[in-house]
Amino acid sequence: MVNFNDKISSADKVCILFRAGIKLLRGFWFRLFLKKVKGSFLVGKHVHITHGKHITCGKNVKFEDFTEIHGLCNEGLQFGDNVTISRGVMIRPSSYYGGDCGTGLVMGANSSIGPMGYIGCSGRIIIGKNVMFGPKCSLFAENHIFSDTKVNIKNQGVRQKGITIGDDCWIGSHVIILDGVTIGKGVVIGAGSIVTHDVPNRAVAMGSPAKVIRYRGL
Repeated sequence: MVNFNDKISSADKVCILFRAGIKLLRGFWFRLFLKKVKGSFLVGKHVHITHGKHITCGKNVKFEDFTEIHGLCNEGLQFGDNVTISRGVMIRPSSYYGGDCGTGLVMGANSSIGPMGYIGCSGRIIIGKNVMFGPKCSLFAENHIFSDTKVNIKNQGVRQKGITIGDDCWIGSHVIILDGVTIGKGVVIGAGSIVTHDVPNRAVAMGSPAKVIRYRGL
């Protein structure tokens, strides 16, 4: 078996360490504006964080380049140890300009959101430990009310049931998860799926809407 480290030159290692060092220095600056940071905090280029006093980070949390983290919400944003928010991810519990103040996000240790993801945590979103999201996934923890045809949909308000995702899940690229969904532990969601209903533990689901096609380990 080839060791990947054998393929990395000394120059590559220096470059990696240099970039990590720059992110760590940015983290020292940004942590001054957050509610709590328990350990090392790495921040990429062009990261935009608002209402940081609602944000709590564990050890070795990484906000990569061009991420947008909007902290204004009732229960805050909580990131566990070794969480990675990848390039271009947007986390928005509420509007920048007032109005409804959303609930927030809890993200367990060793979990990651893939590049260009969108986390709309107006309703409470709970993501377990060791959860992997592929690129361009979207979570929407609210749903517009539209039953009254005599009133503009915009003026009918929203429902916010929330989203829960268990430990040890793999959510494929371009997956959309809608409000009110609970995904169990050890679940795999195929790329491009739209999840509209609960998915049980250890299920493999895919499609639009997503349906269980088999169970892991069976």
